[in-house]
Amino acid sequence: MSCRCRCALAAALCAAGAWAHAAEPVTAPVTIYAAGDIARCQHPDARFAGASDTAAIVAGGLAADPGAVVLTLGDSTYPVGAASEFANCYEPTWGRFKERTWPAPGNHEYYTPKAAPYFAYFGARAGKGYYSFELGSWHVVSLNSNLGPLEHAAQLAWLREDLELHPARCTLAYWHHPLFSSGWHGSIPTMRAAWDLLYRFGAEIVLSGHDHVYERFAPQDAKGSFDGEQGIRQFVVGTGGAFPTPFKWAIANSEVRDATGFGVLRLTLLDDGYEWQYVPAGQRPAGAQPDHGKASCH
Repeated sequence: MSCRCRCALAAALCAAGAWAHAAEPVTAPVTIYAAGDIARCQHPDARFAGASDTAAIVAGGLAADPGAVVLTLGDSTYPVGAASEFANCYEPTWGRFKERTWPAPGNHEYYTPKAAPYFAYFGARAGKGYYSFELGSWHVVSLNSNLGPLEHAAQLAWLREDLELHPARCTLAYWHHPLFSSGWHGSIPTMRAAWDLLYRFGAEIVLSGHDHVYERFAPQDAKGSFDGEQGIRQFVVGTGGAFPTPFKWAIANSEVRDATGFGVLRLTLLDDGYEWQYVPAGQRPAGAQPDHGKASCH
């Protein structure tokens, strides 16, 4: 049953007095630090690449909040996701947070056959390339946007079952290739069916990388139509440290764009909503205010 149907049923039961009006327990907020496109081994000295700068942001956040977690949005290493790249470039930077990291694979991991080093490095946390877990009152889903048709069909069947089994009020999903983007790669339709499933089950947020920019969209359906009532808000956060890329042109429903450097998205998952702040690395122009805001769950 979709979230829209469940919510309508709940409203009807409450109106009829079928449910008692007992106060529900409030779940403590959970903080997420998220970015993709992280460790560039081609840099002449990986210690001074952007991954070091963004890792410093994450390290500070995790030190201040023992309950905070990290989501990686694919392309953990460059250029080919090799074992040596994970050992020499990712491990000294974002690898410090491995025990608090929930990953998703990108296309660069698959430049090495079957993304074998990625799965070996993250182990059980990588799942089959897609998996779900709970953070506070939120249901969180990590998907793989690199699969062939048969594997992707199996992923979609799993996703439908997973959402049916976890009817949370607030749901977040993340994968590498953005369905919508104003960046150099542009919008990639691979995950449109996944977005549509998430939309029908009332999901709130999708996170992606791939374009090395920060971009926030207004809530949308899978076709890219604005939907302020049921739409999913997408953040593109490909600013983990690899190298910046430019925007081409702004597409519909793009609200904020930043291609000036590296940074991390900080999300605070509340019991019935969320707050976001883009945390840039390095100095910003005088008077520049990083993107931030808050919203309620459907």
